[in-house]
Amino acid sequence: MAPTRAMALCLIVVALLINAAAASSYSNHTVGGDAVWFFNPTTNKTSADYNAWAANRTFNLGDYLIFNTNTNQTVIQTYNKTTYNNCSMDDSLDTDTFQYDGGSNEFGSAVVISVPLTIEGTQYYFSDADDGEQCLHGMAFEIKVNHGLGLPPSLNQPPPPPYVPPPESADGVQTPPITVVTSPPSGGMRTTANFCWLLLVLVFIAFLA
Repeated sequence: MAPTRAMALCLIVVALLINAAAASSYSNHTVGGDAVWFFNPTTNKTSADYNAWAANRTFNLGDYLIFNTNTNQTVIQTYNKTTYNNCSMDDSLDTDTFQYDGGSNEFGSAVVISVPLTIEGTQYYFSDADDGEQCLHGMAFEIKVNHGLGLPPSLNQPPPPPYVPPPESADGVQTPPITVVTSPPSGGMRTTANFCWLLLVLVFIAFLA
């Protein structure tokens, strides 16, 4: 009985050490490994079993998912299981579902999309391309994000305020910035003195007339 208990204790210690080692640094996870994030429209098959890939990995706050893909696929991140099950963003909210498109609208253009893991718990990923057909044929997976080391400072900052363009005039031309004068310009006192002399001369001429 004692050896069995000692063996169980050793296994627990080993598991704790493995978890501690896994959480000792942040990781980049290439989705699908060498198979990448790809869907073959001819065979209606994905290049990898993405749920199987995700099941064998540990994900922590501050890690990144790296999608090596092209613009024939999309990357949808959602915390809404209904959205995930429907393979569609139609009924999703702006606060629980996000689309990463890599900034390119070209058909079949290679792209690398990096998605930071910033919220603990279960989250879902899928491609809604081809009206959700890619997702329905396996282009989807779910992960559970652990606390790990917590968010690094680079991901724990509020987003910058949105850019606001300067106002435009009526004819559509942007107006230059306004210069605020906080002190009189050089020669201001001399101009005032000259005005006073001119005023005195005019008064004197009027008096003589």
